[in-house]
Amino acid sequence: MTMHDHIAKGWTRDQMAARAAKELRDGYYVNLGIGIPTLVANHVPAEMTVTLQSENGMLGIGPFPTEDEIDADLINAGKQTISELPHSAYFDSAASFAMIRGGHIDLTVLGAMEVAENGDIANWMVPGKMIKGMGGAMDLVAGVKKIIVVMEHCAKDGSPKFIPECTLPLTGRNVVDMVITDLAVFQRPDHQSPFKLIELAPGVTAEDLAAKTTAHYLV
Repeated sequence: MTMHDHIAKGWTRDQMAARAAKELRDGYYVNLGIGIPTLVANHVPAEMTVTLQSENGMLGIGPFPTEDEIDADLINAGKQTISELPHSAYFDSAASFAMIRGGHIDLTVLGAMEVAENGDIANWMVPGKMIKGMGGAMDLVAGVKKIIVVMEHCAKDGSPKFIPECTLPLTGRNVVDMVITDLAVFQRPDHQSPFKLIELAPGVTAEDLAAKTTAHYLV
């Protein structure tokens, strides 16, 4: 191993979230998944109006609270404590899922264990591990207009997560529009086209990326 190998390459989790935030547009209604996607809320441009929706029944999620502002009853779908805004609205889960299933949410940012080159996503369970259920993921990938996945490029064991075909139980088929990892950004204009590499993270070469990706993509 050379000294060069110790130099950090790619984006941190927070930088990945900041890159995802560049896809936000004024007036968007957005649902943020558990994990890295929740960090996107910290990067909404000050001049932009983006309304965050949570499956557990809240529209208009504020920033994470300081210690003296925490209200244990005020949580997002990932059970993190959040704050409310002057225009926040509360409703039951039926209304929340009607928003999602009815196509009223413009964008969702989700984590994933695997994304396939055809846009399939697996993000809700690993066989043999205890799970609490799929949550809103299946509805989000089916009902939201644009699906962005933000995930580490490789699993903890070093295996690629952007792969030719998912091996884990699917959340949705042919639904992902953009993949943002710590190494690169891939996008496709529609669900018939292959993913194209549109951006490399700092310090990452095309060769680095190819060595850690088994999915086929355009460059």
